[in-house]
Amino acid sequence: MMNTKAQAYLRTKVMTASPVELRLMLIDGAIRFAEQCRMGLKERDYEQAYEGSRQCRAILTELLSSLSSEADPLLCERLTSLYTFLISQLMAAMSDRDPAVLEETVSLLRYESETWRMLIAKLATETGTGDVAANTTADVTTGAGDSKTSSPGGDGPIGERLHLAG
Repeated sequence: MMNTKAQAYLRTKVMTASPVELRLMLIDGAIRFAEQCRMGLKERDYEQAYEGSRQCRAILTELLSSLSSEADPLLCERLTSLYTFLISQLMAAMSDRDPAVLEETVSLLRYESETWRMLIAKLATETGTGDVAANTTADVTTGAGDSKTSSPGGDGPIGERLHLAG
């Protein structure tokens, strides 16, 4: 269990992060839990695998539910397909007890994380302040390589629903 200082630090980091940064935090969490699931399956520690799978699926479900197709239906459709595929891969890995199934899952999540890191860097460059939240629109490159305009402030395809249950 996390100690009190680490919990306070994480809470502050989450509360002060922009929606784009929150999304990156969630994706990085999904990577961590997918790796935990993979290692649990590899080591035949099924409790660890189940917990990693459960946490990763919860994060992916949150990412799915935070999409808003009103701003960019095509982008949301692609992200919905990606997150749905990743959830199905987690379920397949658990039912088959096959850690190799998760190699592609982790790889795709890392690619998604890198995409969001590039977006954050671009936003910081565009504002000139290093403050991602100060910018209202950005070109988002999806995992499919398409460039779309969205709003990291909450009214774009990513939506405003990002939150962590406490």
